[in-house]
Amino acid sequence: MLSLALRTLRFRKGGFVATFIAMFFGAALITACGGLMESGVRDAVPPQRLAAAPLVVAGDQKYDDAQLSERVRLDAAQVHAVAAVPGVGKAVADVSFPVAVVRDGRPVTDLSDTATGTEHRPLGHGWDSAQLAPYTLISGARPGAAGDVVLDAGLAGQAGASVGDRVRIVADGRPQEFRLAGIVKQAGGRTASQPAVFFTDEQAGALSGRAGTADAIGVLPKAGTDTAELGSRIEHALNGKAAVMLTGENRGLAEFPQAASSQKSLVTLSAIFGGWAILVAMFGASSTLGLTIQQRHREMALMKAIGTTPRQLRRMILGETLVVATVASVLGCLPGALLSELIFDKLVSAGMVSGAVEFHLGVVPALVAVGASLLAGVGAAYITARKIAKTRATEALAESSIEGRWLTRTRVVLSVLFLVGGAGMAVMTMTMMKGDLTASTAGPACIMWAIGLALLAPGFTKAIVALLQGPLRALTGLPGQLAVLNSRAHTIRMAATITPIILLTGIATGTLYMQQIEDASNRSAHTGILRADDVLTSETGGLPPGTLDRVRQVPGVGAASDYVTSTGFVQSPEDAEQTSDGWPLQGVSDAKNLSVQAAAGSFGGLRGNSVALPVEHAASLGRGVGDSLTLRLGDGTPVKVKVAATYRAEGDAAALLLPAQLLAAHTTDGAARQILVRHAAGSDSTEVTAALSALVKDQPGVKVTDSAALVAGRTEGQQQLATINYLVVGMIVGYTAISVVNTLIAATGRRRREFGLQQLTGFTRRQIMTMMSVESVLTAVVGVLLGTVAAAVTLFPYSVAKLDRVVPSVPVWIYLAVVTGAVVITFTATLLPTWRATRIRPVEAATAA
Repeated sequence: MLSLALRTLRFRKGGFVATFIAMFFGAALITACGGLMESGVRDAVPPQRLAAAPLVVAGDQKYDDAQLSERVRLDAAQVHAVAAVPGVGKAVADVSFPVAVVRDGRPVTDLSDTATGTEHRPLGHGWDSAQLAPYTLISGARPGAAGDVVLDAGLAGQAGASVGDRVRIVADGRPQEFRLAGIVKQAGGRTASQPAVFFTDEQAGALSGRAGTADAIGVLPKAGTDTAELGSRIEHALNGKAAVMLTGENRGLAEFPQAASSQKSLVTLSAIFGGWAILVAMFGASSTLGLTIQQRHREMALMKAIGTTPRQLRRMILGETLVVATVASVLGCLPGALLSELIFDKLVSAGMVSGAVEFHLGVVPALVAVGASLLAGVGAAYITARKIAKTRATEALAESSIEGRWLTRTRVVLSVLFLVGGAGMAVMTMTMMKGDLTASTAGPACIMWAIGLALLAPGFTKAIVALLQGPLRALTGLPGQLAVLNSRAHTIRMAATITPIILLTGIATGTLYMQQIEDASNRSAHTGILRADDVLTSETGGLPPGTLDRVRQVPGVGAASDYVTSTGFVQSPEDAEQTSDGWPLQGVSDAKNLSVQAAAGSFGGLRGNSVALPVEHAASLGRGVGDSLTLRLGDGTPVKVKVAATYRAEGDAAALLLPAQLLAAHTTDGAARQILVRHAAGSDSTEVTAALSALVKDQPGVKVTDSAALVAGRTEGQQQLATINYLVVGMIVGYTAISVVNTLIAATGRRRREFGLQQLTGFTRRQIMTMMSVESVLTAVVGVLLGTVAAAVTLFPYSVAKLDRVVPSVPVWIYLAVVTGAVVITFTATLLPTWRATRIRPVEAATAA
């Protein structure tokens, strides 16, 4: 039967092309999400400056299962502990701190891109760590005195500096002049994404402000030492000292600790959208294949009538499906791989994923894509073939022109499972999910309800056709009456064309409005805590000491505050409620820059080791003003603080407020990078802003902006997430749109014989086009209505979870655009094949198989 199946493919090209397209794009979609998943699971961060060290010791960036937001540094004593381990040839400490090389009053490296700038900004180091790359001198000599500096070749070229020149460098927020003692280049032709600036080891410690600590320790083993065994000995020596051993591709995490959070972003994103993609692709492919096989019911009936056994029919159908599904899914993996890398690059450029993470796509995503396609195809083929094979030859001939019962036990059970599962996820969205996890249940709820409603589409079709048949007949006459009769007689066929429209309308409407709700939630979250008319921001790592005092002395300045942000955890009490990503921490030094009022206590007591808590969080902790709790700050340091005040936050604006000086000491840069300025009542805002700009004009990398820049910076991560959501959702909606077109073309193209017979009995071409237009109206109405219901299962629970109201204030034009797109696609994919089919001579069309 396999040979017969292969020959059949030659003469049934239309139906199998439709199946091929559905499975091809489905496999591409699944492969694309699979590549993101593999990259996230592997989380490979190849070393750059530490490439010569096969073993690297770094601070442990984890707290429980969460990722700490700031760099965890090592004590300098740990360098000696590592060096004392047998087999260690040399243990080299690496110290990193932000610097900027200045030319003509501006940093030569553009750091205005806050999404990726931290991964490309220059870093200062001690000269001893140059051997870890290794860097080699190409001119000049090593730094020999406190006033010497060595630049890598890229930075020296950008600065236009040669050995012996004086170069201006901003370190610790202060511009200073150094003599360029030498220029280095990384061995092997490699180029680090973070340009290197080398000082003497003593001066590097002083400029970093972290004397007695190290960012990482590069281990150079003695000749002949087994690296794996040495790593085990070092781990044993460092046991309990908040340090981790990094080997292989993960050594780069010592240089880019923020890259570790990319794993969660990639895995979460690919898991959510990958699950959507698999469901949509499998259901779309099986729906198209099922329709294709149903259209051959007459052919199968004739084969049974001439003696073909049920087993032979099943083998033929399964053989055809295996051939088409295998070829389509395997070929679909190639564009899927390209699409996956494209999305990964978009994630990097948007700042969602660290540029230090390496993209990986192995065979596993391709195997999953092929397996899912084969499972969907073979499953749909088996169910349809089993039904055909069980039917008697005489009954099959009759059923080839008259549809059988659609309300089968299998269809009812599956629809109930999907509808109940979707309803359960909707309830979880409203009651259990918080933060970014809310989308992980809201999105699948929409898809599950769309599939559940699609399984019941024949029943809904009958009901809606019965409701609309009167107006349609009155408006369109005989063609409309025939369209209604066709829809009532072929509800299963019509339901197959409605299914992708339900998915298209439901997914597009639900996910686009989810993002609108998310944006509204973020806007409300970032309007209620801070108050500023101007914001001073340093792009070089920190503001110079004393800047805040000078700002406060500017005429017209009513209040000024250092502003620091980070993320931390409540360590004690141990049963404290908190998200998996920790609590946002905000550091301020002047309560006048807060727009919230204290509910209890006073913000004036926010100094030293103290904290101000949102009222709801204070209640959940069982803490009030004067009580103490222990926080685990961004660098992993436990700090005991006293509650100075509580305040009422609006929406998701809840943050733990700390003194800026306390919080800044536990950030990667170790200093405040922003100052918030409020103008005094009655002052001229333009003059105050101009005076502030004049104040910092001699401080390269420091700029003055209005408060909108602060809000934009705080919501930037959410906007980046929105961009990626639109990209991936657009990809899934694009696939669904292809499925709509594919299914409608396949369904309409197979009706050439019907159109020919109608023309032979007196129907004009115009009447057939009118009939198909009416059928398109019915198809679009049913699909859009059911898709809207599926979207509502996502929209309303998500609005309750994010905005505390059932009906969100969202633009209606988005829904109208989705509906218009679905209608246009439906009419185009139906009427164009009809127009083409009716161009064939009626006699030829009527006698076609």
